[in-house]
Amino acid sequence: QVQFVESGGGFVQPGGSLRLSCAPSERILSRNSVAWYRQAPGNRRETVAYINEAGFANYKDSVQGRFTIGKDNAKNILWLQMNNLQPDDTSTYYCNFWNPDPASWGQGTRVTVSS
Repeated sequence: QVQFVESGGGFVQPGGSLRLSCAPSERILSRNSVAWYRQAPGNRRETVAYINEAGFANYKDSVQGRFTIGKDNAKNILWLQMNNLQPDDTSTYYCNFWNPDPASWGQGTRVTVSS
């Protein structure tokens, strides 16, 4: 099955920015809808942003205008540009198919927003 590998997380102060990257183990971005998800300790996993095969994107209300999802089909890379980060964005971020394959979850990348 496809495996997703996330990177780019870190520690940032409120108002800061991070850019997350996701590398699928197979070339799937041009023919599949994919998404970024996040899960904070004690919380359910939630969808942050979605992008379909054609590049149409949609966002969770609380990140609209601050986060941008994008992809490079040729390089087989998915990214999430996160600006004006807030403490509520603290979480572990994952990428997967729009209908997540349970076997494809990676380790995620941790984002901590704190002053």
